[in-house]
Amino acid sequence: MDQIMSLAMFATVCLVLLAGYPVAFSLAGTALGFGLIGGLTGVFDLVFLQALPNRLYSTMTNDTLIAVPLFIFMGVLMERARIAESLLDSMAMLFGRLHGGLGVSVMLVGVLMAASTGIVGATVVTMGLLSLPTLLKRGYSPSLAAGTIAAAGTLGQIIPPSIILVLLGDVISTAYQQAQLQMGNFAPKSVSVGDLFLGALIPGLLLVMLYIIYLLGIAWFKPETSPALPVEELPSARELIWKVLVAMLPPLLLIVAVLGSIIAGAATPTEAASVGAVGALLLAIAKRELKLPMLKEVMRSTTRISSMVFLILIGASVFSLVFRGYGGDDVVRDWLTGLPGGVVGAMLAVMLVMFLLGFVLDFIEITFVVVPIVGPLLLGMGLDPIWLGIMIALNLQTSFLTPPFGFALFYLRGVAPPSISTGDIYRGVVPYIVIQVIALGLIALFPALVTWLPGLVFN
Repeated sequence: MDQIMSLAMFATVCLVLLAGYPVAFSLAGTALGFGLIGGLTGVFDLVFLQALPNRLYSTMTNDTLIAVPLFIFMGVLMERARIAESLLDSMAMLFGRLHGGLGVSVMLVGVLMAASTGIVGATVVTMGLLSLPTLLKRGYSPSLAAGTIAAAGTLGQIIPPSIILVLLGDVISTAYQQAQLQMGNFAPKSVSVGDLFLGALIPGLLLVMLYIIYLLGIAWFKPETSPALPVEELPSARELIWKVLVAMLPPLLLIVAVLGSIIAGAATPTEAASVGAVGALLLAIAKRELKLPMLKEVMRSTTRISSMVFLILIGASVFSLVFRGYGGDDVVRDWLTGLPGGVVGAMLAVMLVMFLLGFVLDFIEITFVVVPIVGPLLLGMGLDPIWLGIMIALNLQTSFLTPPFGFALFYLRGVAPPSISTGDIYRGVVPYIVIQVIALGLIALFPALVTWLPGLVFN
């Protein structure tokens, strides 16, 4: 009976979410409803709910999660300070003489915006509004332009400092400690958000390199799809160097300050997030973009997004508590251990389920609901926690790009001009999805791509 109730509970929350109800209330409401039904019928012990205050208190006192509103503030401020606009203009001048140079510019600006904001939706919308009209005006293929912007926008999933890596770092750390305790290790090791930041660097750069190789390859074989800028529109070398330095140096210094302080061991991710927030303020002041109305709007957006994240976390805590009370984690464990192929089969199954859930759930819900259930099981099979976290992040990034339900496609469709059809967007992202799958395969075959740098820095 418990197994049936746990499966019914998971199916119910999926249906409620598909019906369009708010995520946090759907998770908590479904869990409390099933808990009450189970308590009245005698199949659920309501004592489980007494653990809820302690869970919420531990969330409130978790220092790592302070980084979330700080990074959100940094990202929103960088977006409103029109950093992307000046970056795109200077990069276009730098690479414009090449066939495919504008596409490469969009990709590199996407990298810098991902490292500055860490918010996928904001990056896709910003890049779509700024660069899509320019690419179309310059004669780029509509499908190539749309696919490039969608792919560049989703780099915020994997390029640190990413919000998903902050949240995943905290959840993976807890799952890793649970797995070790279940194996009899009562002095468990831990992983940090900094570990995931370092683990994501090489895969993120590898992905960007593969994207750029594809863009240059298309420009070589089909130059009509990505023409170069006319030479007469390009500035002199001296003027170009000055424009690039003025546009790129401030955000690069900010990124180096945030990531460099973590890598050097001078700051924790939370402290580095405060460095990023203050640095973004100084950058907006230096560019004369910081006005009181804009700052108020940035504060409102930061509060709204942060509240959404933590409300979902509370709802997910209630859901996972009731789900475990019904023995749902045992159901998942029996299913995973019964699959053919051992740990490889279990990993493939989890990646497939997460990929499909990425069509209907945001990364926050998947991180807070699914990872705590499957994480301890996979880590108990001997998988590396940093590698697992990066594989999950890359997998969700692939899901958000995949038609017909990818979130990045919806964001781009919302700001694309009428001349860009939905079919153009779908055709444009297919090559990037293939590249994502190749990157996932390389990281699966060569885990050192993820684990080498954290091991080197943190010994």
